[in-house]
Amino acid sequence: MIKISPSVLASDLSNLASEVVEIEKAGAEMAHLDVMDGAFVPNMSFGMPVIECLRNKSSIIFDVHLMIASPEKYAKRFIDAGADIVTFHYEACEDSAALLKQIRECGVKAAISIKPKTPAEDIFHLLDMCDMVLVMTVEPGYGGQKFMADMLPKVRAIREEATRRGLDIDIQVDGGINPETAKLAVEAGANVLVAGSSVFKSADRRAAIDALR
Repeated sequence: MIKISPSVLASDLSNLASEVVEIEKAGAEMAHLDVMDGAFVPNMSFGMPVIECLRNKSSIIFDVHLMIASPEKYAKRFIDAGADIVTFHYEACEDSAALLKQIRECGVKAAISIKPKTPAEDIFHLLDMCDMVLVMTVEPGYGGQKFMADMLPKVRAIREEATRRGLDIDIQVDGGINPETAKLAVEAGANVLVAGSSVFKSADRRAAIDALR
């Protein structure tokens, strides 16, 4: 099943709650919430208070992507704020296995992300602890970047390794996703698509989501 997780950073942030409600009504399975700290990535976004406020407005799955340094210090607080999935970066965490275990013990799904320069093989030893793996198809930190097609072999390698080991995990892609690049990502083995501009800049969000799927 292909799941769509629109990135709310591309929405009208002055009407964030209504934007999240709208994509839920339009058929999205998740809302992708990018948390940036200005340290791990060169940009800043929002934190726990915003997510907690949104949680009171929508029942959609909150797909929280922590693009922050030392995610182990904050993961529990994001879970308490309402995250249903917590994704952190392999490159930002000293003990990824421990954090994956901690997230799962809190009763939510645990996911790990890798930046474009990180080989897929670096996280193979963690796959049995993951509910999802996020392969960044742009450099994290800014929206509107061009899809990096050379990330597709990484998606394929992770899917093949998961299949070989009998692991039922989601593989998510994030960055430059539109109907054309979505097709390439799905063919490589991805089944969760993060899309910002292609959904939120569309006059018909349901049609945009259907086009991705």
